[in-house]
Amino acid sequence: MFRGLQVTGREIFQVLREKHGKGFEDFIEEKVYPLAGDVMYEDFGLDTAKLKEVSKDVDIIVNGAATTNFYERYDVSFDTNVLGAKQICAFANKCTKLKMLLHVSTAYVCGEQEGLILEKPFMMGDTLREGTHLDIESELNLIKHTQMELKANCATDKAQRKTMKELGLKRARRFGWPNTYVFTKAMGEMLLGHLRGDLPVVIIRPSIITSILKEPLPGWMEGVRTIDSVFLGYAKQALKFFLVDPNTIMDVILHLVNIGLCGVFSGRYNELSGKYRLAMHLIELYAPYTLFKGRFDDMNLEKLRKAMEQNSDGGEYYFDFDPKKIDWDDYFYMVHFPGVLKYLA
Repeated sequence: MFRGLQVTGREIFQVLREKHGKGFEDFIEEKVYPLAGDVMYEDFGLDTAKLKEVSKDVDIIVNGAATTNFYERYDVSFDTNVLGAKQICAFANKCTKLKMLLHVSTAYVCGEQEGLILEKPFMMGDTLREGTHLDIESELNLIKHTQMELKANCATDKAQRKTMKELGLKRARRFGWPNTYVFTKAMGEMLLGHLRGDLPVVIIRPSIITSILKEPLPGWMEGVRTIDSVFLGYAKQALKFFLVDPNTIMDVILHLVNIGLCGVFSGRYNELSGKYRLAMHLIELYAPYTLFKGRFDDMNLEKLRKAMEQNSDGGEYYFDFDPKKIDWDDYFYMVHFPGVLKYLA
């Protein structure tokens, strides 16, 4: 039996199931060979012989492995988003047939910049705060030192989580990033640029990802995303209010969207203190995005879109991803919101 059934058994594969019928499992086994590895470890923790065998046949690597929690523990986020990128790059250098390493980052590695934000890579040591210099090795040593101190003091699991979360936010803000997630993703980009050598590397920076627009299953998504937690909370009346500035322009790229969020607080602090602390925590984490005033330059994407239109005959390899052609009202009301309620509620 195919070992990836927990993936292929989901509804998103229904179109292929209908197409191949009883031969679906055989089709998947022919196309997919899953290996259980972990990007945090050297060689992903895989058997060296197996990894060597795989490396001979790899043409393209798509690295989407990441922790996207804004308030993640610093050690966990660093291991996945920073050292994970390092391990991916090390493996890519062993792939003799490699044509491209595509790394998925985030548009918000730019921090809280305003105005037009151009596409440019991070160099080792770059920060978003003038007068500071970032040393990734020093950050790793700081994490290890903090872990040793916590262990020596017999800190509880809860105390360790709290300390590591606070350390991540502190270090991120020291260098100009609003949270641990975008800080570690920026460091991951730095390592890729530094270690790539002659590798053909592409870094893509999506903003907030929502549900599928059309193919193969309109409205489908997996897991509660940033804005969808707000939609669900409001639909279930767990979150009765969320405010937006009507004068703020929503930055929408394809099916990616930003939305304003804040809380409404009551004077009955003692009774509602738990909700108050939660709301303040959400505001602190999401304010850099709900009040984001930057505009991402899409000149490279526009060039790609035009090149594809010129070379396309309308066949199966045509990708319609022009946001100007999307009816956004129809998408949200007829596709996305129903998808949130169907697949996440």
